Amino acid sequence: MAAPLRIQSDWAQALRKDEGEAWLSCHPPGKPSLYGSLTCQGIGLDGIPEVTASEGFIVNEINKKSIHISCPKESTSSKFLAPYTTFSRIHTKSFCLDMFSLRGLGVSSSTDGTMKIWQASNGELRRVLEGHVFDVNCCRFFPSGLVVLSGGMDAQLKIWSAEDASCVVTFKGHKGGILDTAIVDRGRNVVSGSRDGTARLWDCGRSACLGVLADCGASINGVAVGAADNSINLGSPEQMPSEREVGTEAKMLLLAREDKKLQCLGLQSRQPVFLFIGSDAFNCCTFLSGFLLLAGTQDGNIYQLDVRSPRAPVQIIHRSGAPVLSLLSFRDGFIASQGDGSCFIVQQDLDYVIELTGADCDPVYKVATWEKQIYACCRDSLVRRYQLSDL
Repeated sequence: MAAPLRIQSDWAQALRKDEGEAWLSCHPPGKPSLYGSLTCQGIGLDGIPEVTASEGFIVNEINKKSIHISCPKESTSSKFLAPYTTFSRIHTKSFCLDMFSLRGLGVSSSTDGTMKIWQASNGELRRVLEGHVFDVNCCRFFPSGLVVLSGGMDAQLKIWSAEDASCVVTFKGHKGGILDTAIVDRGRNVVSGSRDGTARLWDCGRSACLGVLADCGASINGVAVGAADNSINLGSPEQMPSEREVGTEAKMLLLAREDKKLQCLGLQSRQPVFLFIGSDAFNCCTFLSGFLLLAGTQDGNIYQLDVRSPRAPVQIIHRSGAPVLSLLSFRDGFIASQGDGSCFIVQQDLDYVIELTGADCDPVYKVATWEKQIYACCRDSLVRRYQLSDL
């Protein structure tokens, strides 16, 4: 991947003043970093600042919320997007979030043991979901948008009504904190991954565990469920699946493990598909298609693998040594966030990276999308909203 460009986190505010300045830098792998600055020469009649770059950098395009910068020496460029708005009153420390597009709602969790449901358009609080003890590590809407799934450090998995904030189901069985979840199909079954090293399949209707899908002996930091391409052999189950398993056939389960292993197995068969060893602990994973997947590590690597040929050369994206904290399939590419505050979009049809700015070195824990907007939650407690139309 091309050398990453960095920019001052509040560049959009800094460059709205006459002679206002913002720093920028380029970090080619194995070479000295290049440093420069941007200077506002005035504000045009359309409200867009006129900006020049110091030697070694070029301003290709600018509008009120985005700026496209290139570094010709390293043949690299990035488009930086500033937040359209920022929600500061949802949490004192946000950790995870999800969006539901049809109802225009967001749900986010915190280390204070609470989750909150809020209006995606303005951040207005709608519901407070209380019942977990300690951190709530993960939360997501079911496909209906009427209920929410959460997992916490109290080793409990809970289902909540988004209508009245009641906890309708609590699953118990894990012996360590739940770090990630996945919803199977329409949501009659869900999957959880835990610090206790197990991934479990649950029956929502009967509040029961249908089985341990994997027992890894190491913390499972991330889980993902995806439909498998017809060419992939998922194996056959050793026992007849329970009639309570719904939608598990022809699905893959991906596990991001603390012991540097990325494990893929058939969700219904429980049979191994592949096991990949990375450079460090895997923090997160997602499917890009029925055969392509992504996984991010603690030392900053993003691996792209083809399940059809696990022995083929692996594509590795490395922008910094900061932990990769979240990955989200997006259009024909993906969105990634890291522990140094960087959050970026990679798309096949663009020859530059789109950087979502605003976080100043604070980890960006999770990213979610709603229509043409992207939301990111950060350790600084802010939920930032980006408008793709601002590009």
